[in-house]
Amino acid sequence: MIRKHKGALILSSLAVLFPTLVGLILRSCLPEARWGVVGQGDGFVIFALPLSLLAAHWLCILITAKDPHNQDQNWKPIRLVLWIMPVLSNICAAMLYALALGVGVSVSGIMVAAIGLMFVAIGNYLPKCRQNYTIGIKVPWTYASEENWNATHRFGGRVWVAGGILILLSAFLPAGWNAGVMVVGIVILAIVPILYSYLYYRKQVREGAELKPIPKLSTRMGKIGTAAGLAILAFVLVMLFTGTVKTEFSDNYFTIKASYYDDLTVFYDRIESVEYRDGNVNGSRVFGVGSFRLLLGSFENQEFGNYTRYTYYNPEACVVLQVNGNTLVLSGKDAAETREIYETLLQKTK
Repeated sequence: MIRKHKGALILSSLAVLFPTLVGLILRSCLPEARWGVVGQGDGFVIFALPLSLLAAHWLCILITAKDPHNQDQNWKPIRLVLWIMPVLSNICAAMLYALALGVGVSVSGIMVAAIGLMFVAIGNYLPKCRQNYTIGIKVPWTYASEENWNATHRFGGRVWVAGGILILLSAFLPAGWNAGVMVVGIVILAIVPILYSYLYYRKQVREGAELKPIPKLSTRMGKIGTAAGLAILAFVLVMLFTGTVKTEFSDNYFTIKASYYDDLTVFYDRIESVEYRDGNVNGSRVFGVGSFRLLLGSFENQEFGNYTRYTYYNPEACVVLQVNGNTLVLSGKDAAETREIYETLLQKTK
């Protein structure tokens, strides 16, 4: 399959990396445009994000190519696999560059609209997908017969197109509401085709239809899948429950060093105000790291709009800074450490 679609694979891989080229062109103005800082997230957006998505892109392709049932798969579902990551890479990078340059964008609205369009596209291709192990609605009952597979994918395609349009329209709702509609919509769109496949299977059993035994993956594929699943689980657990945020002060600037995210350096002469607040500053994560340990990256709320934060999860206190007209929220691991950061900043900005 890879040889057959070699040209498209090369082109799609270059498309995943296109934001890197744009970032290198914009790199000289990205930090200064928003913060007047050294290293404000540019390395992550320019290099880490596209390279991570490129790795995911190739992983999806290799897994799809390994499935023997995809050797003669319809071209349209394969094309969808080839272009999901490139589209995702460019949408994410465009939003992050816009935020870095101070352009006001509705991040939640754009993401909800993109998810809606993705469901419309996938729904359009689902009926064209032949029975296989890697693409489509892969539940036991769709493997029992080609009739079930085809019926489920025709039904699922119609449901996903209709649901995708509704999710797309919800992008025009206020932030928070649109995300809520999207999450509920995704759950419904995942459950409904599976329920349909099960009911169709029960109907076939009652009618005495001849059903095939559910095919099993090879032992090798099972081991690869198990190893991949365990690696992903370990990665998720590390990301959810570990990490630190440290603030280091120098004569002319301070630097925030955070696990799993780019460091941030802010010059004292760019700071317009420093405020200490008890408790947390609530907001929705736009992009970055959100776990049970850390909250890092771009966030938004009604008070500040888009803002940047480097804090622990649900901190006891926060320091809120205005830097070049933008908001930065910091915290230590507890209220005492946060108070120390605040008092040091007051002395440095006198």
